[in-house]
Amino acid sequence: MQARIVLITEPLKAVLASEPLGELGSGEVLVESLYSLVSTGTELTAYTGSFPPGSAWAQYVKYPFKPGYSSVGRVIEVGDGVEGVEVGSVVAAPAPHADRYIWRAGELVKVPPHVGFEEAAFHTLAAGVMHAVRLAGVKLGEAVVAVGAGLLGQLAVQFSRLAGAFPVIAVDLSDYRLELAAKSGADIVVNAARENLMATVREATGGRMADVVFEVTGDPSVLPQAIKLAKRMGRLVVLSSPRGPSTLDFHDEVNSPSRVIIGTHFYSQPEVETPYYPWTWRRNRELFFNMLASGRASVKHLISHVFPFEEAPKAYEMLHKSRLQCMGVLFSYSRR
Repeated sequence: MQARIVLITEPLKAVLASEPLGELGSGEVLVESLYSLVSTGTELTAYTGSFPPGSAWAQYVKYPFKPGYSSVGRVIEVGDGVEGVEVGSVVAAPAPHADRYIWRAGELVKVPPHVGFEEAAFHTLAAGVMHAVRLAGVKLGEAVVAVGAGLLGQLAVQFSRLAGAFPVIAVDLSDYRLELAAKSGADIVVNAARENLMATVREATGGRMADVVFEVTGDPSVLPQAIKLAKRMGRLVVLSSPRGPSTLDFHDEVNSPSRVIIGTHFYSQPEVETPYYPWTWRRNRELFFNMLASGRASVKHLISHVFPFEEAPKAYEMLHKSRLQCMGVLFSYSRR
């Protein structure tokens, strides 16, 4: 059996290819994809090759590279020893962009009824941002700034607001993204290209500055400016995956004001629940789906493009040329 997949064969070149799937093993299932979400930060970094040689990025992106890690599909076959997942189950998986794939049943999360497949495809990013908001310790009434209003920034705005943050301030260079950030729950939006960001944050917080600043641009040159938005003993959360080194005066910006820098990554979500930290990657996904079903969370407004899977190379070209005019880009596999 063959699967059709997306491959980035070299910088600025994405193609559709085929690969053999092999046989189902014990505890595995075969899934036919319904939708998968493009993680624009990670995948455009791989697509453009814009990362330093010898970095962790260079270790992660090896050409030919299979992009994608947020898929929703329907189980069409189950292997021996599989429990809790049946043929016909709609499931979420951190799988690459492919029309079908074999996956370990224990790493799947069922998508409940009344949750749209398109919205469910945001699960990997949503779970990772929930994790970051928890690590940041966002509390009722704390001022939060999201520097960067791409997908992760939009989710940081929404989940910080749900955690009780006020005001929530979104910052970007794109008016389109800022309009969406207002729909995501931002109390204040700032176009840093033409507005005084520092003055706006100071005024919005009564001179205190932000309790928590999420850096979500991926641009290492932004970090020295983002940390200045945090108050004394405030927290800077590096939610993006910066592409390259950054220069920061640790005495003036960290040591003297006693600010805290928090690194967070999707892969730091624990696999096992404990009484001290029960929020595993599975529970975060389940919570996201339940919040979608209840209307507590919403990502419909973040879907800007849906491409047939066959047009994946065209989608990457568009994102490379017009990224600031795009938000949630999905691949559809034409199955219902």
